[in-house]
Amino acid sequence: MLAGTSLETSLTVIADPDLLQSRAELLGLDVCVKTVTANDIDEPAPPGTLHVLPVSLKTSVQPGQLDPGNAVYVLDTLDQAIDGCLAQRFDAMVTGPVSKSVINDAGIAFSGHTEYLAEKCAAPLPVMMLANDAVRVALVTTHLPLDAVTAAITGERLEQVLTILHHDLVNRFAIKTPRIAVCGLNPHAGEDGHLGKQEKTVLQPVIDRLRLSGLQVSDPMPADTVFTPDVRKHYDVIVGMYHDQGLPALKALGFGETVNITLGLPIIRTSVDHGTALALAGSGQASPSSLRAAIHVAMHMVQRAGQPRRPAGTAKPRTTS
Repeated sequence: MLAGTSLETSLTVIADPDLLQSRAELLGLDVCVKTVTANDIDEPAPPGTLHVLPVSLKTSVQPGQLDPGNAVYVLDTLDQAIDGCLAQRFDAMVTGPVSKSVINDAGIAFSGHTEYLAEKCAAPLPVMMLANDAVRVALVTTHLPLDAVTAAITGERLEQVLTILHHDLVNRFAIKTPRIAVCGLNPHAGEDGHLGKQEKTVLQPVIDRLRLSGLQVSDPMPADTVFTPDVRKHYDVIVGMYHDQGLPALKALGFGETVNITLGLPIIRTSVDHGTALALAGSGQASPSSLRAAIHVAMHMVQRAGQPRRPAGTAKPRTTS
């Protein structure tokens, strides 16, 4: 878990420092892991030094082996980062991948970072958006089984998602008038009602209403063509109705360089675009590219949103991970 922000920033890792030191030694990395307190997080770490706000593992670990005994440890690191951002000790948080299954195996209900952050931040509706140099994609529903998607796509939910998306693109990405493309739920966007009626009965009324309030939102568009270069160049973001409608195209256009961004929160949070890749753990073969991109996006979001808000007497922006 990383926390901090701005292009001239201090980064703090929230983790078990002994774990990080042992992994550095395993991989032959010349890294000094320095334990810090909440009072030290404003000081940038010198090159080769990693500032770590300590959270202790619950049980010993082996690279690439999941252990439900450490599920609470994972959530403890998240909680410290969230609490620090809410208290303005940190300006943003950056998360690595997490195994949802092992947390559930520990008897803790957990459907993903996005939903967990929303609950902890008392945010009524988080919006998942992923972005790379080619395209931004936001989702109306996230981690739902496919047979639950249609019922979850209501006019109220769609209107909330589009409103949050517009607001955060304006205020956190400095896009003055966001152009939003909306995918239809059904093939061919319902084919004028012959392949499904949700486009006419649910999506279009919301779109028409939001246009009257000044939002630039497309009619429901076929998802199989909206990602083509000639179409997507006219939009700042594409809205998919469900997880595997929007993300396969996005990741095909920039896997490893894509950033997961949670909108609709009172804090800034970014993350990587990939899973845990347990087979690569401890091998030295895992790519840091998406993590690096997530850190830079968090920094830019803080800058674009204006000066970080923090208590008087504190210094440079901070990011946690």
